[in-house]
Amino acid sequence: MNRKSVMALAAIALATLTAAPLAAQAKVTVAYFLEWPTPNLVAQVQQTYDQALGVEVEWRAFGNGNEMSLAMASGDVDIAYSQGLVPWVVAVSNGLPLRMVSVAVTYGESDNCVVRDGAGITQANARELEGKRVATPIGNVTHYKLLRMLDHLGVDASRVNLVQMNSADGAVALARGDVTMACGFGGPVRRMKEYGSVLMTAAEQEAIGIYVFDVVSVTERFAERHPDLVRKFMEVTEQANAAYAAAEDREALERIMARAAGMELEAAQAFLADSTFPSAEEQKSAAWMGGVVRILIREVAEFFAEHGQLERALKSYDFAIDPSFL
Repeated sequence: MNRKSVMALAAIALATLTAAPLAAQAKVTVAYFLEWPTPNLVAQVQQTYDQALGVEVEWRAFGNGNEMSLAMASGDVDIAYSQGLVPWVVAVSNGLPLRMVSVAVTYGESDNCVVRDGAGITQANARELEGKRVATPIGNVTHYKLLRMLDHLGVDASRVNLVQMNSADGAVALARGDVTMACGFGGPVRRMKEYGSVLMTAAEQEAIGIYVFDVVSVTERFAERHPDLVRKFMEVTEQANAAYAAAEDREALERIMARAAGMELEAAQAFLADSTFPSAEEQKSAAWMGGVVRILIREVAEFFAEHGQLERALKSYDFAIDPSFL
């Protein structure tokens, strides 16, 4: 999503999210990803959210976090579960009134870039990516990781032909040989690895300061007008995470998650093995929303501003971070 699109998105949001009169909430619409198995999908399937919130909860699947932002700007979505950090930063930087209320999940290998077998490109000769086609969702965490990796490996990103593709499309393009490298998240990354190898492992990325996590975001209007619903949503999510962590028979829950995410059980289990779901207490600590997250957000914003993806980074994003619903 380019700057003009995001600026238009923000203008729509400022008009839409402040115009509607206060009324009883008949339905809560939640954005989420398919092929992204998380414990809260068990609560989704069992309609625990509907029961706890006392209203119908509609779950709407999206292809990337920027699409979630656009839907929130238009008033079609109230809560985005597991929105990528970068789309959230881009939206807030451009004036969209979103609030981060939670860290949804942290993950490593489940978000990565895969070089096609036969391309002969490794970290040692990564500059050969210049002039090649690379599939990636633009303006999200995956894109951020890609740019950070290219920068670390001495590759001029402006000379790489970045092609906008959501993860599933990128996996297909890599399989067909349409791109030299594909980047994505969730189940599609597993399919990408059938045709190539990662450019950098998650451990190697963390060693150069690349950390990946998604957030739960809400529109400012929804948070202000229905704080009880936001709080109950987070309570159910916390309970689902805790139930999975404590389960003696995890596979039974993983089967529910896999079906809800549209995945095979083995693929869902592989994702879950690479993921963590911080507790509410952990999220409120200095290790997360009370400290590290605020620093990382600023770094991400400055990095994207330097690469022309943002007109400017804000001096602070603290106003948009609200852990009080945990």
